[in-house]
Amino acid sequence: MGLSLYVVLGSAVVGLLVGLTGAGGGALMTPMLILLFSVKPAAAISSDLVAAVVMRPVGAAVHLHKGTVNLRMVGLMTLGSVPMAFLGSFLLREMGGSQAGQQHVEIALGAALLVGASAMVFRYLLDRRSGRARTGAIREVTLRPVPTVLIGMIGGLIVGITSVGAGSLMIILLLFTYPLLSAGQLVGTDLTQAVPLTAAAALGALTFGHVEFGVTASIIVGSVPAVLVGSLLSSRAPDKYIRPAITFVIFASGLKYVGVPTYPLGFVMGGILVAGAGYWLAVRRPWQPGEPEPVPALANPDPDPVLAEPDPLGDVRVR
Repeated sequence: MGLSLYVVLGSAVVGLLVGLTGAGGGALMTPMLILLFSVKPAAAISSDLVAAVVMRPVGAAVHLHKGTVNLRMVGLMTLGSVPMAFLGSFLLREMGGSQAGQQHVEIALGAALLVGASAMVFRYLLDRRSGRARTGAIREVTLRPVPTVLIGMIGGLIVGITSVGAGSLMIILLLFTYPLLSAGQLVGTDLTQAVPLTAAAALGALTFGHVEFGVTASIIVGSVPAVLVGSLLSSRAPDKYIRPAITFVIFASGLKYVGVPTYPLGFVMGGILVAGAGYWLAVRRPWQPGEPEPVPALANPDPDPVLAEPDPLGDVRVR
């Protein structure tokens, strides 16, 4: 398979979302390759991992320049994630040699997607309910070595098997481990630790032979420029509209992979859209006129006629 214009365009959309939000790369790219372009699951996962070796350093370089990376945290996560990513690639080969193995891969992928989508919603609800501001500085945070290494191990294994997790799952675990840090503070660190992680998983994919280089080249051509643009815009573009869209796609793909038929899936996702629209209308109430803007006070208001009287020379004299 050579370069595909459609894969290039789809990869550009995904790359832009990755640069803007720091999440959703594998969770969007792999389902797109499988569902829209009929790439086999094992080949789609491995090709995405190899392409990420080129794509992720672009976003990481932007965040390193912005100072939103804790290199010690990156080192701890890499200590756990790199060996587990290689193990995950080996397990992917063991599961992908037959039709039953392909089904196991799809189920594992769907489970990872559903966990990621649920965690994103749960994190949003917790933050909204607590109302506690995340004001910690990424460079000054007190590290928790054991939980951080375990997060790397969990994410590395999932990434090696499914190519999903570094953005849509590991950052969620980091937010629970470091509650004083905002998502924006952790995006740069997550993208940076994903560089050695995806490199290890890609080495395993190349070693065990699942990569389609035409698919990989198409992903790189489309995603790399888009990731650069998205990373440059991420400091100014709010993600309150983009993250719900990513969560929606992750959830829909996860349901599809765990075996939900197409028509029930359509009804479920349609119901979620209707419920979301109803909630937005109930909260925002766009039909109601907005409050009038306050009239700005004059810099030199007129004097009170009771308290002041004009002076014959033109000045105001207070009684």
